[in-house]
Amino acid sequence: MVEWSIAACRAATSVRSIVVACPPGHIHELGGHDLGVVDGGATRAQSVSNALEAVGTELVAIHDAARPLVTPKLIEDVVATLAADPEAAGAIAATPVADTVKQVSKPSRAPLGAAESPKGAHIVESTLSRERLWAAQTPQVFRVKALREALAGDPERIAVATDEAMLIEAAGGKVLIHPSPPENLKVTTRVDLKLAEFLLLDR
Repeated sequence: MVEWSIAACRAATSVRSIVVACPPGHIHELGGHDLGVVDGGATRAQSVSNALEAVGTELVAIHDAARPLVTPKLIEDVVATLAADPEAAGAIAATPVADTVKQVSKPSRAPLGAAESPKGAHIVESTLSRERLWAAQTPQVFRVKALREALAGDPERIAVATDEAMLIEAAGGKVLIHPSPPENLKVTTRVDLKLAEFLLLDR
């Protein structure tokens, strides 16, 4: 999956160089004349910080290898979205939420005498409107200065951040959305991997 993502980045005309953050001890597996490789950190933010040290451009695109079907066009489009708005600090690929989303409370306890499951069941507190909900993906493109400043912020917030856009938002930065195609899926299960392989063969 890393190789698929790297191939897409190499084919994107706006990408000047590629830096991969990988588990310590695996740098030799990915090294190449046009590829920089650094040790990843204990958190996503630390991995990004390590890779960012090798970046000398005004903009940087961050992408998860877990989304191997990214296309050069999507990378270019997200870069163009950010470049078109000088006041924006970042732009991200995202897709509108299609499922009905429930906000829940902590798991409930089974009534006395009832068979209790190990974790109990979550209780629905409310149903959120999908009208303004988007699922964030990658690639995510940022102005390097803004991202470096965001990564130097509150350590606790940085440690739990699930994407870089969260940190930019928390710092008051403007983040734009570029609609992503359905095939930019995230591979987290064997079924996802089979689907990704099928879609790549279909290309």
